[in-house]
Amino acid sequence: MENALQKKVCPVWVGFGLASPLRRWWQNPETMLKPFVREGMNVLDIGCAMGFFSLPAAQIVGLTGSVVCVDVQPEMLNHLSRRAVKAGLYEQLHLHRCSQSSLELEEWQEHIDFAMAVAVVHETIDPEKFFSEVFQALKPSAHCLFSEPRGHVSRNKMDQEICIAKKAGFSVKKEWMWKGMRCALLKREI
Repeated sequence: MENALQKKVCPVWVGFGLASPLRRWWQNPETMLKPFVREGMNVLDIGCAMGFFSLPAAQIVGLTGSVVCVDVQPEMLNHLSRRAVKAGLYEQLHLHRCSQSSLELEEWQEHIDFAMAVAVVHETIDPEKFFSEVFQALKPSAHCLFSEPRGHVSRNKMDQEICIAKKAGFSVKKEWMWKGMRCALLKREI
């Protein structure tokens, strides 16, 4: 089982490309986050890798907010830690290594104002558990943005993931395409 999951998870060497300035030019993280993230919020970045979205989110939430950065790979979190120190944003981050079978978010139950899972759901081994754990971490009426790369995830597969999210208790507020990503904004209604 572990080897099967490792084949599905983005390799660490790809993480360097995902955190590159070239990607920033194409998919500006601030553009994606600003409609949803505000100063003082507690943000959850699932599958944070080297912090492409985590570091801009930390800048937006400021000293009164925090970003919980979750990844299954310790190497990704180590690189993110170094990048956060260099950017002067380490204090706003909580680095959290999850297991292959669980996000292990018990510490943050009903604590998160906004969650994001960018290009992550298709890599999970149990999407039902994934969405259930995210739902439990969110405060009532909080939102989760999840997106999938169009090249990896078909429209049909995205629809299946949205259906799973709905079964976990989410409502769908909006769906759209953004820079090669299929995006859905989910809301925890209760």
